[in-house]
Amino acid sequence: MCHEEHSSFYQKLQALRQSYIQRLPSKICELEKLWQNIFNNVTTTDSNDDSNNEDLSTFHRAVHSLAGSSATHELSMVSAAARHLEVLLRTIIESQEPFDTEHRRRIETLLLELKAASEKHTVSTSFPLSASNCAEQRTGGERPEKQLEVGASSPLENGLHARTHKHSAAEQSENRLIFLVEDDEDQSRDLELQIGHFGYIVKTFQRLEEVEEAASHSRPATIIMDVMFPEGGLAGVETINRIQKMYNPPIPVMFISVRGDIETRLHAVRAGGEAYFTKPINVSMLIDKLDELTDHEQPDPFHILIIDDDPEMVRFYEQVVREGGMVASFVTDPFQIMQPLVDFRPDLILMDLYMPGCTGKELAAVIRQQEAYVGIPIVFLSTETDIDEQLRALHGGGDDFLNKSIRPDHLISAISIRATRSRSLRGSMIRDSLTGLLNHTATKENLHREVMYAQRRNAPFAFAMIDIDHFKLVNDTYGHITGDRVIKSLSRVLQQRLRKTDIIGRYGGEEFAVMLPDTDELDAAKVLDEIREDFAHIRQRVEGSEFAVTFSCGVADFPTFKDATTLNRVADEALYHAKRTGRNRVVRALKLGVATA
Repeated sequence: MCHEEHSSFYQKLQALRQSYIQRLPSKICELEKLWQNIFNNVTTTDSNDDSNNEDLSTFHRAVHSLAGSSATHELSMVSAAARHLEVLLRTIIESQEPFDTEHRRRIETLLLELKAASEKHTVSTSFPLSASNCAEQRTGGERPEKQLEVGASSPLENGLHARTHKHSAAEQSENRLIFLVEDDEDQSRDLELQIGHFGYIVKTFQRLEEVEEAASHSRPATIIMDVMFPEGGLAGVETINRIQKMYNPPIPVMFISVRGDIETRLHAVRAGGEAYFTKPINVSMLIDKLDELTDHEQPDPFHILIIDDDPEMVRFYEQVVREGGMVASFVTDPFQIMQPLVDFRPDLILMDLYMPGCTGKELAAVIRQQEAYVGIPIVFLSTETDIDEQLRALHGGGDDFLNKSIRPDHLISAISIRATRSRSLRGSMIRDSLTGLLNHTATKENLHREVMYAQRRNAPFAFAMIDIDHFKLVNDTYGHITGDRVIKSLSRVLQQRLRKTDIIGRYGGEEFAVMLPDTDELDAAKVLDEIREDFAHIRQRVEGSEFAVTFSCGVADFPTFKDATTLNRVADEALYHAKRTGRNRVVRALKLGVATA
């Protein structure tokens, strides 16, 4: 693609982003309105009232939507704040616990943090966000178009000023902001666009003094620095040395240069360079390293399912587990075990050995008879000291036996060790080795599970099939190693651009599957079409030549199609219609007229 097309495409993205930023205040106001309605209801009615639960689900879907859309428009702080609130709401909904004062406090805190994050983007627009503006937007009243003064804060913000500031500083060290320092304007814009396709926010600099000034005010996730500048053949390296004196720990740095000699590389290493790329730059390899350097995401906490008929013991173990940074769910009636296994997806089961109506040994045997749960560690907790009884319990399906007198810190350690090992083993069984995505079997299992979950919640759920166009030609022309790199490239784009709650699998070969909870067919098609357009502009480089690749996609949704098998079939039909009608397009099953029966 020529430079003019690059520029035009980038301008369109910026226009869309600015339009979205201008609409942010009204989106936040709507969330506040939804929350106020829930708050008013729970103070006047039963907190478990069906209407309250429905309102909470509506609120969750709205936050969920904001988390995804703000990520698409590269508003990383807004997306992160919305996701924190989304996770809390989903936890409340799934746990079915009473909606208490602590829940309200945490929701209001996260709403304030979300509002503060959005104002960092809207402060320079004509849409200042305040409580009065929210009221006027709801009623359609007039308001003056004036710019919010820098440093001004509303009464609502003041209570969390220090907390928000600390939160922002933490986010700055873990964000997706990249400083790109390159004095060649064409090279700079080209790299900015290419890296941006993978979900990074790229700020470019042509002058070394400008990046030093910027680095003194904010910490990027990574700096990509050219080595040579008019100031000298190692001016980029020298600038990095000065910048790194500002930070501890240092900022991850990647150097780029036309020079590949050992002396220049040594200077780069001594300046803390984590990677070195010679021009012309292989963007795919650069993104591989960039992903590695910016991956600060904490792993999901372990999910521990506690089974004990004694409510007091359940509360105790639940507190211990949560103190260890894990997520706990519990069952006091062993006959109600099946649904938590499906919904909670435990990494480990902590089980009493003796319960009325069903022993732990018997329950373990029932769980082990189901293939999906064969690998979940089962740890028995009991006061039983008879070694023979303990061994019989282990023989029946248990993995370990712990005495109920065990110290809490020792219990946490024992659980963590076994859950870590289990998750690692399970990951190797369900993940594709090339992309790290779910493999074919795990993808289909997740599809059935997610459709069942959507059915119970009466919520929309979209499923998409994606296939790389003319992939055989890529393999035949450039070789299978390059073909694998193309597959990894698409997997990275999908992971970067979709939400954390979305599920991605490698269905087979060059085919992918995407599951989007709380999303209908139309919205899913829009999101995937934007990703399709971006992927088509990514340059794949091999042996001095470049080429671009496209993909085709078919989308279907629940409840239009009632079960997982039908969803899979009609999405596949829509995909192949996209293939037959020219490729490089997204086709909706409903619009195509696929039968819903």
